[in-house]
Amino acid sequence: MTGTIKTLGEKTNMNATRSLLAAMVLATAIGASQANAQCSGNAGSCNTTNTASVTVGALVKLGMGSATTSLTNPTADDVDAGNVIADGGPSFTIKANRSWTLKIKSQNATNWTYVGSNSGVKPIGDLAWSTASGGTFTAITGSDATFASGAGASNGTAAQAFFRTSWLSDFTSASNAPGTYSLPIVFTLTAP
Repeated sequence: MTGTIKTLGEKTNMNATRSLLAAMVLATAIGASQANAQCSGNAGSCNTTNTASVTVGALVKLGMGSATTSLTNPTADDVDAGNVIADGGPSFTIKANRSWTLKIKSQNATNWTYVGSNSGVKPIGDLAWSTASGGTFTAITGSDATFASGAGASNGTAAQAFFRTSWLSDFTSASNAPGTYSLPIVFTLTAP
């Protein structure tokens, strides 16, 4: 086995050399940094340039007129006739700094949330939506559907939801059982 044995003095000199080299590298880096921010001139003026930079992402803002919509309660005549009852939904203000899409879906996957003691079950598809009171209505689902969209930036595009609730012509149907039915509806604004 061969090796080198260093004395205490040699170890101290090596540590001192390493420390000195590290200090020289640090001083060079600081000096270069300070030199980049300095200038000198013999004519009484000196100019340096600093570039400010910021990144603006896709920005969206959705205002909704009301967090709840009270739908019209059906009457015995509505159920007897199997009527569809129309109601106005929330209004929206859409702001975006680029093209945008507003989606709609039910938060519940299959049925309305029921509160009562009569085993009410009402499918989410019994609620249909449209963007116009006399427009084409589409049954709501648990998947996103395009409610409205814009091809460019918007500083306050208005939109309105309209609902129609369907009632079966069957007093014995679980969808007509006494109780309170509610359906959380999710509106999602994106600027992809």
